[in-house]
Amino acid sequence: MATTNPVPRFPAGFQWGVSTSAHQIEGAVRLREPSVWDAFTDRPGRVKDGSTAAVACDHYHRYREDVALLAGLGVDAYRFSVSWPRVLRTGGLDFYDRLVDELCAAGVRPVPTLFHWDLPLALHEAGGWLERDTAARFAEYVSLVAGRLGDRVRQWITLNEPAEHTLLGHALGTHAPGERLMFDALPVAHHQLLAHGLAVRALRAAGAAEVGITNSHGPTWPASPEPADVEAADFYDVLLNRLFADPVLLGAYPEGIGEMMPGEVGSDLEVIAEPLDFYGVNYYAPTRVGAPQGEEIDFGGVRMPAELPFSVREVEGHPVTDFGWPVVPQALTELLTGLGARYGDRLPPVVITENGCSYEGLDDQDRIAYLDGHVRALHRALEAGVDVRGYFVWSLMDNFEWAEGHARRFGLVHVDFGTLERTPKASYGWFRELLREQRR
Repeated sequence: MATTNPVPRFPAGFQWGVSTSAHQIEGAVRLREPSVWDAFTDRPGRVKDGSTAAVACDHYHRYREDVALLAGLGVDAYRFSVSWPRVLRTGGLDFYDRLVDELCAAGVRPVPTLFHWDLPLALHEAGGWLERDTAARFAEYVSLVAGRLGDRVRQWITLNEPAEHTLLGHALGTHAPGERLMFDALPVAHHQLLAHGLAVRALRAAGAAEVGITNSHGPTWPASPEPADVEAADFYDVLLNRLFADPVLLGAYPEGIGEMMPGEVGSDLEVIAEPLDFYGVNYYAPTRVGAPQGEEIDFGGVRMPAELPFSVREVEGHPVTDFGWPVVPQALTELLTGLGARYGDRLPPVVITENGCSYEGLDDQDRIAYLDGHVRALHRALEAGVDVRGYFVWSLMDNFEWAEGHARRFGLVHVDFGTLERTPKASYGWFRELLREQRR
């Protein structure tokens, strides 16, 4: 596929990849322990199309076919997640042994994420992320995985998007485990961050060369210059952008947050702020935020209660994806330069660990336009001095999109969920050609 307006060249060694997660693609549910997402999807009405991830893309059985797709795409790296519930089952790590071997044989670097929201159900029933002990159990699990795969895996990610797992899963209840704790969910945030720090130490002890975390970020835009809207936007920015970045990068919570956290916060922060080799950023869209409007609203499929001290508004004047998310590539440049300004030399090299969009169809020109715009915006951030080392598209293939079920398609590869046939989309060809051009 020819590129009429070539993307500017990225530095030599820049890492190009795609991402997935275990629960969304693996299937083979009977070959692992139950997770919070299994229990969540068993409740009627929790998933919009009524589907489950019991089969999903059946990646567990079709991983060789999927690695062949990765090799054909020409990516440097594949970010996947390890299923904690699968590792708990005797022989569960054997699957990841086979997957990592297949990736290495294909010349694709494996980049495992150790927690992507699928907490073992038994741990949740024992208190889950509300309990400090879960962080210790996570570190034990990480040591087990690193001990098995560490001879072939160089680059590790501890957690994926703890902000979303806290907000959607424990505060608002629209994701698993479906708790509506509102601000009483803050211990979930702290214990995930503590788990991250303990995991970093466990990975270092196992000889890991490169360790990072993946946080979601996006610019927060006030709905107006009015003080009430600016104040609401600042509060939202703390919750979604700073609550999980400041402790990791600065060793401190944003002002007023630390007092609300459980346990020995001071000593915990020393663990949470273990030095990192890279900082993963998932970016999809900016958010426009204003003062509370006094009524519960549905925003992008998420019920936003009226009692929140902010309201999320529509980002006007931009096209939207099939998910209704605004397409604003320049906001990625704004985000990255803003992170650089906020954290300075405390910000490690950045890797975009997710960026993508939901569109239907095999001839997905809108996805090509989205990715093209965001890759160019990423290059502008590089030109502005941000140390960005990699870019991973979400996602390799259509999958089980959490509470949306199979209704949203983020993949470069189309999956027929009836036959499980994989068909590369036009965007797959576009990304393959981009990578070829970058390497000429």
